[in-house]
Amino acid sequence: MSDVAHDLLALLERYAARCPLPRVRALHLPPPAADGTRDGEFCAIELDDGALGLSFVLFGDTLAQLRAPRDHAGLPGMDSLALARRYAEGGGEQRTLGFAAVNALTRHLFDRAGYAPPAAGGSIGDLDLAAGDHVGMVGLFPPLVKQVLATGAQLTVVELREDLAGPREGWQVTLDPSALARCNKILSTSTVLLNDTLDEVLAFCRHAQRVALIGPGAGCLPDPLFARGVTLLGGTWIVDAPAFKAALHSGQPWGAHARKVAIRRDAYPGFERLMADALAGRPGGR
Repeated sequence: MSDVAHDLLALLERYAARCPLPRVRALHLPPPAADGTRDGEFCAIELDDGALGLSFVLFGDTLAQLRAPRDHAGLPGMDSLALARRYAEGGGEQRTLGFAAVNALTRHLFDRAGYAPPAAGGSIGDLDLAAGDHVGMVGLFPPLVKQVLATGAQLTVVELREDLAGPREGWQVTLDPSALARCNKILSTSTVLLNDTLDEVLAFCRHAQRVALIGPGAGCLPDPLFARGVTLLGGTWIVDAPAFKAALHSGQPWGAHARKVAIRRDAYPGFERLMADALAGRPGGR
């Protein structure tokens, strides 16, 4: 597991040493009817204060393992930090649960500090693309390809799936992450936080002007990522928890119950400020 996981846990440990954390209330999963659709790609951990954290469930047999009640019946009432530690210490579905708990604890801290991340400027708007840019896309986002090409930017997609590799009309898909070194702007799926590719990806992005990590699962504290060269973390902020949970459980789209947010490195107040505000019990850090 990436050192980022350990750094994230270290920050949460520091906060937990100063303030009691809410326990786990529930694990929320999409139904089998949503399998194979975009509405079946994420689970959520809910804490006793209502904070929700998302995590991608489609690596290997993760979703099947999460649906096995014998393994997860003890989650309600569990120490949320103990569950979050599984992100750094576990594998498979345990890592997935741990990451969801990390994201839920991050939302808890943000709420307590009175910090609400600003709205995203658009799926690619925060990269400020123009003709002459070379975009490295980590993980194929089909809906964004046309948007990138429409700006006049060059596009190279790095994928893990061999069946997707090859040239396209005006762009290409490669299995070689070193191709990112030729790109000045990077757009990466947040699943790199779960599949052990984060360090490799960032190693080839050292000279990029902007590195954006986006996706519903990008709900963790951004500090360790910003320290490693990421310039923007774009995630999902749930605004109507009951409606979100109902939609997730029924396999229906839940985007209407959330908003896309983007935390920019140069505008983020930082963990120290947020923790101070949370401990003081006052809003701040906006």
